[in-house]
Amino acid sequence: MHKYYLCPLAISLALAGCGGGSGGSDIKPQVTAIKVAALQYGRTATIYLGGADLRTSMQVDTGWACTSPTFSSASTPDTAVLNCKVAQVGDFVLTIKSAQGDALYSTTLTVLKPQVLLSTGSDSITLELDPASAPVTVNNFLGYVNSGYYTKTLFHRVIAGFVIQAGGYTAGLVKKAGQGAPIVLETQKDGPSNLRGTVAMARTSDPNSATSEFFVNLVDNKFLDYQSAASPGYAVFGKVTQGLNVVDAIALQPTGSLNGFANVPLTDVTITLALQIQ
Repeated sequence: MHKYYLCPLAISLALAGCGGGSGGSDIKPQVTAIKVAALQYGRTATIYLGGADLRTSMQVDTGWACTSPTFSSASTPDTAVLNCKVAQVGDFVLTIKSAQGDALYSTTLTVLKPQVLLSTGSDSITLELDPASAPVTVNNFLGYVNSGYYTKTLFHRVIAGFVIQAGGYTAGLVKKAGQGAPIVLETQKDGPSNLRGTVAMARTSDPNSATSEFFVNLVDNKFLDYQSAASPGYAVFGKVTQGLNVVDAIALQPTGSLNGFANVPLTDVTITLALQIQ
């Protein structure tokens, strides 16, 4: 597993629209409570700070867990609205300091692993992603999810006892436009294994060629794991947490050949919606 060492992030921020009012500039801000309104990996968090005299400049330290912190123009001397981009899962310490660096308030917040819902119409599959193991891959996948790219793409490759693959073609096996640049392959010895129910990126023979296509392992496919630099495997970046029965049902679909592709379901299995739900 990759290890990332967090460096302190302390950025001085002026509370726009919080000037004037009671007290002089020598009064220290008082933060008495923090309420999290939104805290999802890869998205902008909204955190409310309650207290008094929050009109002065303050510093925010998250240890890089929530980057580019800014206070909203909707902030007031009693309620400051903090926004930042969530870049880490797990626990992190949020510390609010005065302009002089004195600690005003500190609390631990928890970011859950991101989850994505894949709907196939009447059924759905929930994926839990692991950015700690494969941050580039997870960020890439969420980029496609949150842009709406996966809508109307197919599970276009189905091999019973092996994998179901999706994310690159629409009805008639037409290649979907709009794919981003290929990403680096995030596999290593003792990394996440291609076990039943895990999700990994599809690619060509070039290790660093994955874009939007992904697959779900129907069985333990450990031969797809990293073996050596010459056989680097396929990057696992999450797992199915709900709907494995739906995955198995897709695997039972009769298949044939279409437009030069083998193992294509004879009846389209379409992703009607891909949504980050956590």
